[in-house]
Amino acid sequence: MSNKDFKFVSYLWDEEKAKALVGDEVGLLVYRSNLLGADLRLTNYGGGNTSCKVASIDPLTKKSVEVMWVKGSGGDLGTMKKEGLAALYLDRLHDLQNIYKGLAYEDEIVGLYNHCIYDFDSKAPSIDTALHGLLPFKHIDHLHPDAAIAIAAAKDGEKITKELFKGAIGWVPWQRPGFDLGLQLKKCLEDNPGIRGIMLGSHGLFTWGDTAYESYMNTLEVIEICAQYLEDSYVKKGSAFKGQKIQALSKEARTNQAAAIAPILRGLCSSKTKMVGNFTDDDRVLEFINSNDLARLAPMGTSCPDHFLRTKIAPLVLAIPADAEIKNSAEIKKQIEPEFVAYRKMYAEYYEKCKRDNSPAIRDANPVVILYPGVGMFTFAKDKQTARVAAEFYINAINVMKGAEAISSYTSLPLQEAFNIEYWLLEEAKLQRMPKPKALKGKIALVTGSGGGIGKAIAHKFASEGACVILSDNNLERLQAAKDEFIKAYGKDAVASDVLDVTDANSIKKTMQTACLQFGGLDIIVNNAGLSISKTIEDHTEQDWDILYDVLVKGQFLVTQNAIDIMRKQAVGGDILNIVSKNALVSGPNNAGYGSAKAAQLHLSRLNAAELGKDKIRVNVINPDAVIAGSNIWSGGWAEGRAKAYGITIAELPAYYAGRTLLNEIILPEDIANACFAYVGGLLNKTTGNVINVDGGIAVSFVR
Repeated sequence: MSNKDFKFVSYLWDEEKAKALVGDEVGLLVYRSNLLGADLRLTNYGGGNTSCKVASIDPLTKKSVEVMWVKGSGGDLGTMKKEGLAALYLDRLHDLQNIYKGLAYEDEIVGLYNHCIYDFDSKAPSIDTALHGLLPFKHIDHLHPDAAIAIAAAKDGEKITKELFKGAIGWVPWQRPGFDLGLQLKKCLEDNPGIRGIMLGSHGLFTWGDTAYESYMNTLEVIEICAQYLEDSYVKKGSAFKGQKIQALSKEARTNQAAAIAPILRGLCSSKTKMVGNFTDDDRVLEFINSNDLARLAPMGTSCPDHFLRTKIAPLVLAIPADAEIKNSAEIKKQIEPEFVAYRKMYAEYYEKCKRDNSPAIRDANPVVILYPGVGMFTFAKDKQTARVAAEFYINAINVMKGAEAISSYTSLPLQEAFNIEYWLLEEAKLQRMPKPKALKGKIALVTGSGGGIGKAIAHKFASEGACVILSDNNLERLQAAKDEFIKAYGKDAVASDVLDVTDANSIKKTMQTACLQFGGLDIIVNNAGLSISKTIEDHTEQDWDILYDVLVKGQFLVTQNAIDIMRKQAVGGDILNIVSKNALVSGPNNAGYGSAKAAQLHLSRLNAAELGKDKIRVNVINPDAVIAGSNIWSGGWAEGRAKAYGITIAELPAYYAGRTLLNEIILPEDIANACFAYVGGLLNKTTGNVINVDGGIAVSFVR
């Protein structure tokens, strides 16, 4: 086949790039892996593994030995580098057959892989190592393409595979990955010499070749044949999932409804651990959740272990109408909460029924996937990336169900098998080895005026401590530059952005909606957006006065008002941090408008703290002074006005401000960011209505 012959997969092989790697089989393995991982129709994020076997020199004997390089534990094919591979002596791996004692001792073999390591700088071997090592081929691909799994998960999958490929693809029934499955693959090949691949029941596909290119082409061709077979079946069938039961809301209505209900769902999902959300109304999701078959298929769960591990035993399907009125969040929560109680009960019963004597303790019983017919799909996890990937995997599962139903009928993993995967001791060991989460993991923070200066420094601090941040600014160019900077530093899943005018209620609502759609809700609001005008009282205009009070006081009020609506829906508390000023407490010349507005901000913070304590929403203040670096506050004549007021030049301002402090320090945006983190980082959880001065020490601005 050539690239123009493929309809359902992407041919990405570049001859020039491949030629540059001739003689470097490991380099070609990495190249092939990246191409396969780049097409989500071939395998999903983090799923599948690839390998090659090459002659190498043993560093001790200096003799030629055969070494297998295979994708190591964890990682993603699309982004994998050589460091993501494990390298093992092939003969030692084969020797494990002599001491393998059977299925009951599977986990012991994994520890013995360490005795087969060739390159001690390589990645730890994965559970699939033996599946590659016990097959004789130089290059092997093990992928989880939806088109193949649809056949593998069909009731008649073995028969369909045999007929479709005329015996050229073998079949191995479902079995949990491990050494014994490797032996089953080996036996399948021995019983069916000359086959070009093996279908794993409910699981995925193995294909191979003598060269990296042959393996790549074989993989594409087999998946293309599977996809074409499904496409032909869809055409014959006419409608998927027995047709549509309900009509989806319009795109705008779905967006509004999802944003309104997301905080309620997030709060319910966060009953044990703070979760971050993801929402999608992808056409494939809508086709499934609006169908007649939803009620039958959704409780069955998924088939492929990769899908199951990330999406849990089954989704929760909301029973409320798509157009339910969400304004009365208490009433909606009253309707939804019993569904969560029932789901947790179901999960606990599943655990009790399937657990073994040595099973790990039950984990969070809340759902990962929540389906809302007519609206879309929510997924909740410990961070945004995990939630997003869970959504991608459930869409894979939808594709599998659709295909299996089109050609036969869908079958999922038996409950005990699913449990054995979810509570596998090796998986538990992986979880236990994970580093301690950062202080703001699972938190969502919106910082106003975060295109630069203090706001950007605060957002940086929060993101570096694990939070998801929503950058907002009224300057689009500045905002985009900040977003690009954050994506580069923290990845696309850690940041969202929105143009925000804090004086415009509609603009605020739109940004709050962005927070709910992107991350599921909101935990921290930092009211930082501001401006400053320094004039004598006689030079102050009514326009000056209005804009100062609109941005600083009205803006803080409106943003807080909208934020607490989300926080109350979540019912897990929250933090409101107001960046005020030393000028809220200190009288100075040429400062009537700005200083009085700052005083209003400070007292508004006190009032809000008194009112919101019952909701576990804490309101605290940071009072900076003279933060010059990167701040918009010094534009528009403010610096000139302050210098004039103090009888100095603009260039002398930093030294002047530092010189009047008790500590003789220049205050930086990072200093304000650190104070914000002090409030929300976990050590001051019982503090509200408080003020932290970050001004180098100015006695007249002491609060008490």
